[in-house]
Amino acid sequence: MYKQRVELYRALENEFNSKIIAYITSDRPNMGAQIASDVIDFFIDHLDKIGPCERISLFLYTRGGDTSAARNIVNLLRMYGDELQVIVPHKAHSSGTIIALGANEIVMTKQATLGPIDPSLNTDLNPRVIDGRIFPVSVEAVKGYLEFAKDELEIKDANALASVFEKLTDFVHPLVLGEVYRSKAQIQMMASKLLQNQVKDEEQLKRIIAFLCSESGSHDYTINRREAKSELGLNIINPSPQQYEIIKEIYDDINEELMFNSPFQLGEINGAYAVRRCLLESIEGGSDYFSTEGTVERGKIADGKLAIRNQINFEGWRHDFSLSSNVKIVKDVNKEIEYERSDEYQT
Repeated sequence: MYKQRVELYRALENEFNSKIIAYITSDRPNMGAQIASDVIDFFIDHLDKIGPCERISLFLYTRGGDTSAARNIVNLLRMYGDELQVIVPHKAHSSGTIIALGANEIVMTKQATLGPIDPSLNTDLNPRVIDGRIFPVSVEAVKGYLEFAKDELEIKDANALASVFEKLTDFVHPLVLGEVYRSKAQIQMMASKLLQNQVKDEEQLKRIIAFLCSESGSHDYTINRREAKSELGLNIINPSPQQYEIIKEIYDDINEELMFNSPFQLGEINGAYAVRRCLLESIEGGSDYFSTEGTVERGKIADGKLAIRNQINFEGWRHDFSLSSNVKIVKDVNKEIEYERSDEYQT
């Protein structure tokens, strides 16, 4: 729980000589969460309480989410800190990797992984699966379909290729296809700007972006710290044994609270429930969490079969007021003014 993690955050701040913010989006089966824009105001609140500082360390665990929100988070952190460090205890995939690219350095444990940043689109025009859920459209999947037709099936005739494309548009709306390719160009530009803090060589920068956006082959591909450092050339830092011990202890405590490895099963619940799906924590700002709360009612329908009714009563962010760290916040007023004079992207 947060009350126990506060001292661990304090110890990690001493190790890295920085201010720690932890941002966790759960990947618990049936109750996962993603990086989203609704967290931005909470980041601002934490950063205002921390105030401008020399270094901010973001303790990050996520499987991804909204790319614009990811870039916004990086921009915010850089407006408050001269240097940005991202600490990856386990997973920072997709948009999580985008956040890591915007750091000056990435601290990765032995089990930590990054991932490709090729975009997938979720819009109201996307195809839907049988249960009504939106089917995400990946630019690399579309590209693979067309390349399969041309390269593997060796279709060269223009009319035949047009027919292949028309078949694709029967499943994927043309406007979604256009948006997917537009978002690929956007994410490449975003990655190029973010990487300026780690990579100065232009050719190396292009090679990293090409790999992360397409050459990795699959969005599920994972990149360990050895590959990230030696093959991609990212600024990867190995934690010391003492730092690793603290990072692991924080991660284990969060894992226990959010229950990453225990699927949420409605069939096992009878009555009220509350599930924490995201955490945003700092010593100064306390603990904010995204919660889904509801009530499960059991009954029988006409034929005697068991029926389960799930009533969602609340879904959104809450602040844990019961866990006050009682930290006195002292701000450098002159530095506050200096930062407020500039609205530029801090590098």
